[in-house]
Amino acid sequence: MSAQKLQANRAAVITPSNTKNIVPPWVNVDGDSLPEVGCLLYIGGTGNVKVLTTGNDEVTFVAVAAGFFPVQVIRVFETGTTATNIIGLW
Repeated sequence: MSAQKLQANRAAVITPSNTKNIVPPWVNVDGDSLPEVGCLLYIGGTGNVKVLTTGNDEVTFVAVAAGFFPVQVIRVFETGTTATNIIGLW
């Protein structure tokens, strides 16, 4: 039986956007063509986080504490997000 890898091996600073999906650091495209490539987030500063999940759900998580955010997301919206220092993990 193989062991599941639970640690990320790639990370990038996330700039929230109302129109662009998150682009993984190893991909050289605009992000709109990669809706299935999601990432988990690390939230550096407490606040609300509005996201689009890999399941295509648009949702706002209220009062997210600093730390790991275990939801597969493809976009962090600028409008509705007050959390800061967000990092994507793959």
